[in-house]
This record gives sequence, structure tokens and C-alpha cells, in this order.
Amino acid sequence: MATSSELDKRPAVDPHEEPSHEWGWHGTFPKGTRIAGWLSAGFCFLMLIGNHHGQTENIFLVGTGVSIIAFLVWDTARRRTSWRR
Repeated sequence: MATSSELDKRPAVDPHEEPSHEWGWHGTFPKGTRIAGWLSAGFCFLMLIGNHHGQTENIFLVGTGVSIIAFLVWDTARRRTSWRR
């Protein structure tokens, strides 16, 4: 049976599945990803200003921006409540 101290020492990435883990950094950019998400959503809304003859472009831009913001809000709520589980 594994004790809690043994589980704490286990790496997050299995070296057999990811050989690059031994010689390099293997992780993600959580803060950078969130910043890029907010910038992308803002850019979608900034593209509404322009030379649009029809409303189809505007519908897709607003839909994409709202979807990105909804995902970012969901991610923020998930991160805040993850310690309670």
C-alpha cells in the first residue's frame, strides 16, 4: 500500500511515457494561457470595428469572444474550488 509521502514524491509525468522529462522542463503555462485567452477575447471584440457589410462576421466574432470568456470564467471557478475536493 502506498503511503501519502510516496505519492507526494511521484512525478506528475511518467518518464517512460515522456522521455523528455529527464532532460528538460515539462510543464504548462497556466498564467500565460489565461492572459492569452483574455487578449484573444478582447481582440475578437475589437475586430467588430471595421468595414462589415453583413452581420454574419459580427455574429461569429461575438460568439467566439463570449465562448472564450465563458471558458475562462469556468476555468477560474474550477481552480478556486479544486482545493475543496
